[in-house]
Amino acid sequence: MKLLDLSLLDWSRAQFAMTAMYHWLFVPLTLGLGVIMAIMETLYVRTGNEEWKKIAKFWMTLFGVNFAIGVATGIILEFEFGTNWSNYSWFVGDIFGAPLAIEGIVAFFMEATFISIMFFGWDKVSKNFHLASTWLTIAGATLSALWILVANAWMQHPVGMEFNPLTVRNEMVDFWAVISTFAINKFFHTVFSGWIMGSLFVVGVSAWYLLKKREVSFAMKSIVVGSLFGLVSSLLVAFTGDSSAYDVAQAQPMKLAAMEGLYEGKSEAGLIAIGVLNPAKKEYNDSINPYLFKIEIPKMLSILGYRDQQAFVPGIINVIDGGYETQSGVALSFAEKHERGKAAIESLKAFQQAVNKHDDATAMIERTKLKKNFSEFGYGYLEHPSELIPNVPIVFYSFRFMVLLGLFFIALFGTVFYMSSKNKMEDAKWLQWVCLWSIPLGYVAGQLGWTVAEMGRQPWAIQDVLPLKAAVSGISSSSVQITFFLFLALFTVLLLAEVRIMLQQIKKGPEID
Repeated sequence: MKLLDLSLLDWSRAQFAMTAMYHWLFVPLTLGLGVIMAIMETLYVRTGNEEWKKIAKFWMTLFGVNFAIGVATGIILEFEFGTNWSNYSWFVGDIFGAPLAIEGIVAFFMEATFISIMFFGWDKVSKNFHLASTWLTIAGATLSALWILVANAWMQHPVGMEFNPLTVRNEMVDFWAVISTFAINKFFHTVFSGWIMGSLFVVGVSAWYLLKKREVSFAMKSIVVGSLFGLVSSLLVAFTGDSSAYDVAQAQPMKLAAMEGLYEGKSEAGLIAIGVLNPAKKEYNDSINPYLFKIEIPKMLSILGYRDQQAFVPGIINVIDGGYETQSGVALSFAEKHERGKAAIESLKAFQQAVNKHDDATAMIERTKLKKNFSEFGYGYLEHPSELIPNVPIVFYSFRFMVLLGLFFIALFGTVFYMSSKNKMEDAKWLQWVCLWSIPLGYVAGQLGWTVAEMGRQPWAIQDVLPLKAAVSGISSSSVQITFFLFLALFTVLLLAEVRIMLQQIKKGPEID
């Protein structure tokens, strides 16, 4: 794999990040709003109350607008794996493509089949069949998220594969290993965060109706459902976040170290609750204190990362220097991994040459060497240990603001549900304003979560196996720049169109059949 210029790599990363960030403006609202509208339609079918039908149809309209634009951005995102990251697609396409194929064949067709019935079948099919169509539509959307997140989780924890040096491709040997605990935790944490976004949207828009003294009954019913659903979702996000942190500690120690700004590892490590990093710290191994200020919870990082308050948590220096105990033995240093990675790359070249010369004996020897060192294959493309370190300030602060927003959402939904149950919500103008202006915070929290997940695993396209600079396509950086700005303009137009249509529908309000 030929290494290419950094300008191409930077522009390819920027284009993919921009596309993913725009796409994630639509996905979480689809996941959350879909479940809420299905709950409301269930209440209509169970009670026969026509007002619940009116409420469900209103939120379904907004769901449809958001869903359509989310699909468009998602398709472009998947195509970029072939256009911008062709080396990556060749190297692991046999594994990465499988969950995406399942997503397209099963989940997407499920959505496409039942969404038309959901929107246009109100008076054409029975209540129960229409309700089933609604639930199957959101089930399809959720299954889409499952398979995409399985693919993403595999990139961060590659398992269930074997490298074939004849084709220079990784091949799946254990499908169920790919759907690992890492993937399942990531799926639930991400989907529950989408439920929070849907709840914030429903509660915030309903609060706007209360402020305008319009559709009060509709708004109050929506707030009760949205706040209770949001409270449960927020608590589930906290629980799955704990499980995800444990997975990161086991598979991505550098990411955990960056999340905590931890340079020197230690036993009984505390979790930084509040902290300010020292901008003067430029090198990972200098003597400058990494913090200007910090308040930490004693031993909590060891507990979260290893379920043991005495556990040693490696810092950035430890991950680079190695020598600490892990579940699989003593951690290797960057220098050792680099040498093994180079040896794996050289063995691959020698194997291919031997195969071309029909030298079976040499081919067997080189194949054995390659297999022995392949777990460090990606390190052979790196030159300096500092390349292993992600942007610590971005990861550190993104993680803290994400957690802070999560705690705020728990408090907000709990307060709103309590006030609603006591019939005080209609008079609490201050709380209505808080609900309305909290809608953007859901989007912020989602983007911060993905920032931690993706920035935290740099420089890897596939953890330890393939760095980004070996995964990028061999195309001109100018072509990536042009498409970057074209996509930026397109996505911005789509976003503005969605916001305008949604605002028009919200101002119009729910309709009576």
